[in-house]
Amino acid sequence: MLWRMSTIAHLLAPDGPIPNHPRWPLLIYPSAVTISGPDPAAAFEELFIRNRWPAAWRNGVHPFHHFHSDGHEALGIYSGEVTVQFGGDAGVTITAKPGDVIVLPAGTGHKKLSSRGALGVVGAYPEGQEGQHPDTCVPPLARLERIVEKIAAVPLPNFDPVHGAGGPLFDYWKPGQL
Repeated sequence: MLWRMSTIAHLLAPDGPIPNHPRWPLLIYPSAVTISGPDPAAAFEELFIRNRWPAAWRNGVHPFHHFHSDGHEALGIYSGEVTVQFGGDAGVTITAKPGDVIVLPAGTGHKKLSSRGALGVVGAYPEGQEGQHPDTCVPPLARLERIVEKIAAVPLPNFDPVHGAGGPLFDYWKPGQL
């Protein structure tokens, strides 16, 4: 499929107090949206809503390690540039630019390292899941093993946040995949 060339996947191993997802990789869709107009965030909000990942907020990325144990998350960068560490200290560092979308499976650690310009991010969560308003887990956690089970139980979303039904997310995220 053509979109495989424009999808970058990083399977992240657990890193100390950061569990990451046990099966599904972090996905990056470079230049997924063309940024234009007086309200560039609206393009992401419309895209996510159309693909049943309702846009939940406009803001940035926390400057400390955190993850969500009960929901997947999509981040659409609409202004500025942000460098984020994903997966904990031993994870990957990604610099995202306007138009990029990053899709984090539940449990994926993330922390803003730096930003340039007026950073703007739209965050979204899959429709119909408990995690539409996910928790924010900040390490260290006393009961990490219980959280890992909770992360693994978060269901596969029904749609890819960028491409909808049958998008590349489903090439990388599969039920029961090990």
